[in-house]
Amino acid sequence: MKTVSVHIVTYNSSGHIDDCLEAVLKQSHSIERIIVIDNASKDDTLTKLAKWSEQCTIIQNKVNNGFAGGHNQAIRMTDTDYCLILNPDVILEPDYVLNTVKSLNNHTQAGSATGKLLFKSDPTHIDSTGLVINKARRAFDRGAHQTSDQFNHAEEVFGVSGAAAMYAREMINDISLNGEFFDEDFFAYKEDVDVAWRAQLLGWKAYYEPSAIAYHERGWKEGLRSSKPLFVRRLSYINRYKMMVKNDQFSMVLKHIIPLFVYEFLSLGYALVREPKLLGAWSSFFHSYSDLRQKRNIIRSKKKVKPSEINRWFIK
Repeated sequence: MKTVSVHIVTYNSSGHIDDCLEAVLKQSHSIERIIVIDNASKDDTLTKLAKWSEQCTIIQNKVNNGFAGGHNQAIRMTDTDYCLILNPDVILEPDYVLNTVKSLNNHTQAGSATGKLLFKSDPTHIDSTGLVINKARRAFDRGAHQTSDQFNHAEEVFGVSGAAAMYAREMINDISLNGEFFDEDFFAYKEDVDVAWRAQLLGWKAYYEPSAIAYHERGWKEGLRSSKPLFVRRLSYINRYKMMVKNDQFSMVLKHIIPLFVYEFLSLGYALVREPKLLGAWSSFFHSYSDLRQKRNIIRSKKKVKPSEINRWFIK
């Protein structure tokens, strides 16, 4: 039987972590190890975690290393065949691990799998059935807000949401850059999209398995942009450009130049008029630019697929 470890990164997650861990421990597939990395929570997350110390390995970071840094830390602590990257605000149905592992085992060159993620507050609607990306390089959760009676067939997808992502160790080792699976220049937000794009370039495939069900709370309510802290909006904004530098191809940019230009024009206009503080995120971009170029060169040297194969994933 393939071995599985579950990796959870917490930050002020006291309201969710108990339910999350209870569901992990009820999985029908055996779990070799559960790693919880706490990123210097300021609430009583650590108090809640203390009672799980016999079932989990709990690491207390003195600083917040972000989603990327926390999960890379957990990945380095395990050597299982598969790693489930799990948000603390997600509750798994008992067969989630079993069915995503089966999905990976049933396909060649399968590097990641996800199930049908439903909104915890409204399970009649979908949170995510994988990731999609459009020609303007904007990524979305596939099926988000559609009714949950849809998306009932297993199929290949562009990538998987980092909320409940099953990754194959073989892929993790193959696509990691400078020892990082998730790019720590991103800190948080869109690092799962970056992984999906990089994996596609290096010949790995992602799959959606509808029989694997989970429920996601979502930290920030979608559509309520003003409720998100400025640093979150900045990360989400600038990380799109970071992943483009790393993963995009000049021929593909030319092919999609019109939707890209239209989006950039509208995005800049919006930022200047409505959210000028967003533009402060560019300092992070220029600070990390040389590292992004170095990572781009590594990806290009290992790339295994033609632009036409990637082009099929860019929707209108």
